[in-house]
Order: sequence, then C-alpha cells, then structure tokens
Amino acid sequence: MLAFTGYANGINDISKDDTSEVKALNKEALKNRLIDPAQAITMANKALDMAQKLNYNKGIAEAYRVRGLGQYYSNMLIESINSYLNALSYYQKCKDERGVAKIYNNIGNLYRDNDYDRSREFFDKAMEIADRLKDPSLIATVSFSYGNFYYRKNSFNKALSYYDRSLKAFIVLKDSVDIIQCLQNKGVIYFNLRQMDLAEQFLLQAAKDAKERDLNETVASIDLTLALVYVNTNKFAEAEKIIAEGIAFSQILKDDKLEHDFKYTNYQLELKRKNFAGAVKYLSEVYTKDSLEKKTQLSAQIMLFEEKKKREDQEKENELTEKENQYERVRFWGVTSVAGLLLVVVGLLVSNVKSKAKTNAQLTELNAEVSRQKDNLDRVNHHLEEIIDERTKDLQIKNRKLSDYSSYLSHQIRGPIATLKGLMNLEKEGLVDNQECINMMGKCVSEIDEKIIEMSDMMHDTKVNR
Repeated sequence: MLAFTGYANGINDISKDDTSEVKALNKEALKNRLIDPAQAITMANKALDMAQKLNYNKGIAEAYRVRGLGQYYSNMLIESINSYLNALSYYQKCKDERGVAKIYNNIGNLYRDNDYDRSREFFDKAMEIADRLKDPSLIATVSFSYGNFYYRKNSFNKALSYYDRSLKAFIVLKDSVDIIQCLQNKGVIYFNLRQMDLAEQFLLQAAKDAKERDLNETVASIDLTLALVYVNTNKFAEAEKIIAEGIAFSQILKDDKLEHDFKYTNYQLELKRKNFAGAVKYLSEVYTKDSLEKKTQLSAQIMLFEEKKKREDQEKENELTEKENQYERVRFWGVTSVAGLLLVVVGLLVSNVKSKAKTNAQLTELNAEVSRQKDNLDRVNHHLEEIIDERTKDLQIKNRKLSDYSSYLSHQIRGPIATLKGLMNLEKEGLVDNQECINMMGKCVSEIDEKIIEMSDMMHDTKVNR
C-alpha cells in the first residue's frame, strides 16, 4: 500500500496568546493523522470550534485541512473533500498562498486513484506556488505527490526519481514522518519492479521507524506490501506473521478497507501455498466493490462537492459585488446631487453679480440725473441773482423774505442729496438691499424734484406779487 504525505509542517506562529491553544490542537491533530485518524478528526474539530469563536481565519483554515487529512486516512473521502474545500476558501480569504498550495496537494491526492488528469492538475497548481515561493518543504511534499501520481500511472522509474528527490529534501529538513513514507514508497516501487531484496530492505526500515513513532496507519500499510513481498518470495511464515500484525493494526485503526486488503492478501498467500481450500475460505470473506463504476462514481461525487463549494463561494462573491454596486450607486447619486446644488449656487452667485452690475448702472444714471438737476438749480439761482440785481429796487422790500425762502429751500434740497450720497456709499459696501436702495433713491429724487417745483412756484408767486 502506497503512502502519501499531507504536508506535516504546522501552521505559522502568530503572536496572539488567545490563538496558541488552537495552534497546539492543530499540530497535535496533524501528528495523530497516522497514529489515530479518528482522534485527529476529533482534535481538529475542537480546534475548529475554538478558532471560529475567536474569528481566527488561519486557525479555521488549518483545522479544516487537518480534519480533511484525518478523514482521508479514515476512508471518509467525501467528507475529506468537503473539509479541504472549506480550508481552501479560508486560506484564499487570508491570502495564504502556502496554505492554498497545501490544499491543492491534498485534493490532488484525493483524485489520484480516480481521475489522473484532475490529480495532475492540482499537483501542478501546488508546484507552481511552491516554486514561486521557493519553499523547500513545500517543493519536497509536492514532489512526493508526483511520485505517487507516476506510481499510479505505472511509471515506476519516474516515480522512484521523485521519491529520491523528496527523500533528500526531507532528510535536510529533518522531517522524520515524511522520510518514513519515502522509504515505504520506494519499497513499494521496488516490489513492482520485482526487486524483492530492495523492496524488503526499504519496507523493513520504514516499518521499524514507523513503530518507534507509533505511526499505526503507516505500519499497517507497510505490512500490506511487505506481506506481498514475502508471499512472492515464498517466505510464508513471515508473510503469515506480517498479515496478522497488519490485521491487528487495521482493527485498532477501525479501517475496514485495510482489513479487507489483508484478507485478500491472506487469499493470495494460501493460493501461493496451493492451499486451495484455505484460499476459497478467505476469498468468500472478501467483499470488494473496486470496479471502475465505483471509482467513476467517487470521482463524480468529489467533483460534485468541489463544484458545490465553488458555487457557494461564487454566490458570496456575487452578494459582495452587489453590495459594492449599491454603494457605488448611492455614492454616484450623492455626488450628482452635490454637483447639482453647486451649479445652483453658482447660478445664484452669477445672477447676484449681474443684478449688482445692473443696480450700479442705475445708480450711476441716477447720480448723473442728480448732477444735472443740481446744474439746473445753479443756473436758476444765477438767473435769480441777475433778476434781483436788475430789480433791486423793486425787491428790496421782499429781499429778506426771498433770502429766507432761498436758504430754506437750499437746505431742503441738500438734505435729499446727502441722503443719496449716503445710500451710494452703503450700496458700495453691500450694506443695503439693492431694491430698497433704489426705492429710497427714487424718493430722494422725487423730494428734490418737489422742492425744485416748490421753488419754481415760489418764484412765480414772487413775480405775481411784484
């Protein structure tokens, strides 16, 4: 049985104290994926619950990923893809490319036995990110997955080259778990190449190291291949012992599929021994559903969950886009309204300026008129003086009275003129309303006119009384 690596490095450290327990749970769950997958799932669920309460997105993403690994090793493949897709969504939300690459690698491993093209597609995505980030651990992990991919394609030598490359990197990184899996998978390759001595050597070394670290799932999968090595080399006693050990580990792991595989290996052992009765007995216990139809169905289910998740993410993105569009529409109409108000204000200001210009023109004209009236008055006074000089004798009696009238009328005319000047100054300073100013000036002019008429009448009266 071939092993695969789930990228065993823990999540990135962060400084917040309230997330330390989430990180510790995720790391412990990750270790347990090969020791007790069910326990790994339980711990990952606990980490997920805590991370969600803290709104700690990176912790949520890692908890989903580790839970998916536990589900994979428990043969809960549909549940596993669902966890992976949730993890992918959160890693993308956090813009964590490294986490995204790990998920692509995990999903590629899910497709590996069912859809080679989809599997390779995800491995390529993971490697593209790993190369861009220049992450040696991530590159080693994806290279290991390429090895598994080529093994499934029966390209054994190509698979072996990828395992060798990964093994060297894992040794440098001191990643003991992935070193064991590389040794195991090299043993599997040599078994398929019919090099039984090398196969036994690598498998025994991997089994020894796995037992030292209590990697129960790894030990069971190594035993499965090692049993076949012994069956093929006619080491029946050793095969019997290894099969018994493997079944015990399968039962500890509660892995029905692995136990089924060992029963089938028992059938192969008895068949090789030519114990046909025993072979028939084991064969009758074996219930397999490993047909192409099952593989196709599983692949379709995985794709269905993947598409469902994509659709949910797209719906969320559409909702967000719609909210943004609504905000932009409100903003647009707000700006348009402000612009409209500004145009109205500018229009009012222009109108006010024009109105002031018109008023100024009217005031200038009124001022000219007043000046003309004053000139007329001066001429009238001069004429009166000539008449007075000519008729001194006739007007001596009335001279005093006429002088009094002249002084009075002069005072009455200069009063309105002073008012006009004052109004002009006030208008220049913008301290009086234009229309009010015009009205008052009109009154002043009317008053001046009345005084002039009054004076004219008086003068006429004077002539009449003469």
